[in-house]
Amino acid sequence: MTSVEEPARPGERIRDAARTRAEILDVATREFARAGYDGARVDEIAARTSTTKRMIYYYFGGKEKLFTAVLERAYGVIREAEQQLDVDHLDPVAAIRRLAEVTFDHHERHPDFIRLVSIENIHDAEHIAASEELGRMGSPALDVIRRILAAGQESGLFTADVDAVDLHAMISSFCFFRVSNRHTFGALFGRDLVAPDRRGHYRAMLGDMVIAYLTAERAAD
Repeated sequence: MTSVEEPARPGERIRDAARTRAEILDVATREFARAGYDGARVDEIAARTSTTKRMIYYYFGGKEKLFTAVLERAYGVIREAEQQLDVDHLDPVAAIRRLAEVTFDHHERHPDFIRLVSIENIHDAEHIAASEELGRMGSPALDVIRRILAAGQESGLFTADVDAVDLHAMISSFCFFRVSNRHTFGALFGRDLVAPDRRGHYRAMLGDMVIAYLTAERAAD
């Protein structure tokens, strides 16, 4: 007697769709990071997944929207880390160090994120500008920085009148450069910025630079 296969339950279909979508995003992330937006091919992404090009278009609607979805998920990872950051129990100096360390650790662990951001800058951030999700996402880190700066200035520990966006850029730029320019910097100066034996040095140096800036005496204008 031939058994009849039961159709998948709604919950199972949802889980299967979520797994398929996640697999596509995983492969697409690697392909876009490797080949860039212009060089990446949906056919190649489909060939490296357990789905088809037709299903990729079904889930994402095309290459442009797929790349946007990749960016949304990539930024979502660091935004989640920022949202989970608990520094309210720390003094302002320790808190700003912890914030810098979170960015340092994230960028080191996600080199594809660095490449994706570089690629998006080549395209003048057109995908980010068109994404409502990324527009809503903002940066929880800015709220954290504002609270830390206010506490540091109120206590007298921080002497600089610093804008939260500027400080965020300062922290991000070091963390980003360390990963994005690893190979060119190494070729020019013979030093690997992500060498494991120097990791602690650079992680501490980032915090030292930020704290030195926040606590430096400013000459009158």
